[in-house]
Amino acid sequence: MSSLTKTATVTFDAESIRKDFPVLSQSVYGKPLVYLDNAATSQKPQPVIDALVKYYSQYNANIHRGVHYLSQAASQAYDNVRIKVKDFINAASEEEVVFTSGTTDAINLVAATWGRQQISEGDEIIISAMEHHSNIVPWQMLCLDKKAVLKVIPMNDDGELVMPEFEKLLSGKTKIVAVVHTSNSLGTVNPVAAIVHAVRQHEKKTGKTVPVLIDAAQAVVHEPVDVQKLDCDFLCFSAHKMLGPTGVGVLYGKTNLLNSMPPYRGGGDMIKSVSFEKTTYNDIPFRFEAGTPNIADVIAFGAAIDYLNNLDRIGAVNHEIMLAEKAANALSEMDGVQLIGTAHQKTSVVSFIIEGVNAMDAGMYLDTLGIAVRTGHHCTEPVMQRFHIPGTIRASFLFYNTLAETETLVQGVKKAVDKLRR
Repeated sequence: MSSLTKTATVTFDAESIRKDFPVLSQSVYGKPLVYLDNAATSQKPQPVIDALVKYYSQYNANIHRGVHYLSQAASQAYDNVRIKVKDFINAASEEEVVFTSGTTDAINLVAATWGRQQISEGDEIIISAMEHHSNIVPWQMLCLDKKAVLKVIPMNDDGELVMPEFEKLLSGKTKIVAVVHTSNSLGTVNPVAAIVHAVRQHEKKTGKTVPVLIDAAQAVVHEPVDVQKLDCDFLCFSAHKMLGPTGVGVLYGKTNLLNSMPPYRGGGDMIKSVSFEKTTYNDIPFRFEAGTPNIADVIAFGAAIDYLNNLDRIGAVNHEIMLAEKAANALSEMDGVQLIGTAHQKTSVVSFIIEGVNAMDAGMYLDTLGIAVRTGHHCTEPVMQRFHIPGTIRASFLFYNTLAETETLVQGVKKAVDKLRR
């Protein structure tokens, strides 16, 4: 990935693409909407919206149970998306793709199944200092239940993981490493390939298997993620951050690990047969998908994947980085503005604070100008504690944002500095 110190050359036509996203054409408070909260959730292109409408208006039915036409059509559309996800992340098989309600649910699934089966008293779980709460709390709960120990990879003042310290944390007691690919609050792109490689070298030395779970929620919309090339054991992400609907996510897991894991919930598709004496569980991935699934949103998720596949991904990411560079450079020159998170490898997230101004007050003022940013701790309270601040103002860019919107943000922050610091 590019960094905020490297200028990208851009020929990407964001203005044309914006026409695919209905929500972006509106005004708020009499100002054109400038949506810069993409790290929280992306906006949805018309084909995704159309897919939802088409399902509910043409073939709404439960799947994998009915022999009638509507059920067969819905089942086929739903099952096709699993293949699309498999191809999108280059999984070895669609059996390695489990549908969840999102990244949080996917991490909890691993902690509650693999974790409760494999973690014992005194074992160690390694996470990083920049994790989202969803990749902290499930492991804390597991450690409390099993009397295990949570270890944390530290980060430096630029918001980068200290890799030599990570390697020191690896020990004979390490049972799993769970790290974020791209920080939602700092924009840091972590060296996940190097992390996996270090774990594999550790496995050779100790003869013990240590799975690696990657939280890729902030990564998959910005860059291709190849699970076989990365050689991670688990990978989690959410549809709503990559143009798809809310309430849908993915857990990728290697076949041997998923086959070894007990079911997470009971009922529905996770069974083969049930009697009062015994239940026989279904094969993977269905054993982890109890009950009626989120059929409509999974199908619409498939439309989001199609949209991304038809996009100039390289041009898109270069465009995003260019916008973030310009915003960061302009903000860093303002008196009283401090950037938080200046890692060499970054995605299109710019977090900052205004001296003497509460982040929420700044966000509310920018909102009156039509500028939507995120303020607060971004579900990464330990990150804020590391930088000794209560929270930041975060502008996060996606390929449909424009240079004009970036300038609107810069001018808006200037106004906020002048007005609120007084």
